[in-house]
Amino acid sequence: MKFIKRAEKTFDRLLDILATFSSILICFMLCIVCYEVVARYFFNAPTTWVIEISSIILLFTPFLVGGWVLRRDGHVKMEIVLDLFSPKTRVVLKTITSFLAAFACLILFFCGTKVALELYQTHYFTNTLLRLPKGPILAIIPFGFLLLFIQSLRKALGNLGERLHPRAQPHDPKE
Repeated sequence: MKFIKRAEKTFDRLLDILATFSSILICFMLCIVCYEVVARYFFNAPTTWVIEISSIILLFTPFLVGGWVLRRDGHVKMEIVLDLFSPKTRVVLKTITSFLAAFACLILFFCGTKVALELYQTHYFTNTLLRLPKGPILAIIPFGFLLLFIQSLRKALGNLGERLHPRAQPHDPKE
């Protein structure tokens, strides 16, 4: 049990670090886009790399923070529908959807890994001026889905634990 608590704490720390790194990337993107605007409109010297780097940052951001957002319960959910059910039924529905989400993320992790490895092994490069290797760039996709898989599984198991060992809650008239 001690190992699991330590692993969860380490995983939470990783999610926090990735969210912070994503924030830094967005701030960096803000700076380079401002630089591009100034260079283009005031000095008539547009860059060739800002759009590509900004696109990569925009690709990285959701995959770096997806698990963090899920941990904080910040993803879109249909509360208007969930509110129609009793608290016990809500927990069951949340458990089922978390397990389904974990399964979907696992499939996307394996498919994304396969694609990223193929691109890496075939030395596929972006068709842009920078000619960056595409495999390492797209590796963020399976990495992000792995984080989402782990967090979805944690959420499902937490909901299952809540279902099996409910905390004292006020009586709900819907039950």
